[in-house]
Amino acid sequence: MSIVFLSACAPHQPAPVTNVHRGPTFHDYQQGSWSAESYEVRRGDTLYSIAFRANMDIRQVAQLNNLQEPYVIFPGQILQLSAESTSVAQQQHTATPQNQPPAQATEPTTSQVRNNVPEVSVANDISPPVVSSPQTAYGENVNNAKTNEIQPIRAITNPRERTIANADLNWQWPNRGQITRRFSTQEPMNRGLEIAGQRGEPVVAAEAGKVVYVGTALRGYGRLIILKHNDDYITAYGHNEELMVVEQQWVEAGQQIATMGSSGRNDVRLRFELRFRGNSVNPENYLPRSR
Repeated sequence: MSIVFLSACAPHQPAPVTNVHRGPTFHDYQQGSWSAESYEVRRGDTLYSIAFRANMDIRQVAQLNNLQEPYVIFPGQILQLSAESTSVAQQQHTATPQNQPPAQATEPTTSQVRNNVPEVSVANDISPPVVSSPQTAYGENVNNAKTNEIQPIRAITNPRERTIANADLNWQWPNRGQITRRFSTQEPMNRGLEIAGQRGEPVVAAEAGKVVYVGTALRGYGRLIILKHNDDYITAYGHNEELMVVEQQWVEAGQQIATMGSSGRNDVRLRFELRFRGNSVNPENYLPRSR
């Protein structure tokens, strides 16, 4: 996924198609631009983030690489992203001389074994979420910021993790700010919505689900959160400031998961994407018309 991702426009009009590249911190990476047949795992990656970046269903990536849940991967590991590359890799493995010593394996970290977390053995390059302090990373006091109309629900002490059927999904807006960029199948960087707001405004879960990624490994998305709602649907929330969830945590619909940020830009906005079986879909086709 820069993962990803300008002028504001009326909610009923699509943003003009223009090249607004302003440097390597935002538009240097196009969503789905990883087209190579293999990928070398890097620090901070999870299988979900790799599948997200390659516009693939995580189950497909896991099957190609013979991975089972909880999908533990390690920095330096080569993942195959196509059936053809998998076949070539298997042939090379078969042709390896039997007397050649195997590559040294990297042991999972203690926390990874304890929590059964599907991430690489090195922690993501982010600070632990701090929800009690009103200070933001930019030294601004969010108590003075204009609050959004959304009233996020409080975190549930013992949330009940469950399987949600597609027919039972009840989507809601993650923030009620003005839409400044709409979904487009013509522009790679427009495979979601960008919603303007004020720094510190709440970002809430669009539906109940499990947090499967929290980190900054996907360039262009800033501090990114990915939620898995069931085997078919995931949502992504980019350019956050304060992160209020951790991986493997279950959250309820409407629960606050972050505050809005800018990822180093002057404009504060939320990048929101919805994926169905690995493919980007227009969130406005699922979200309620009224906000």
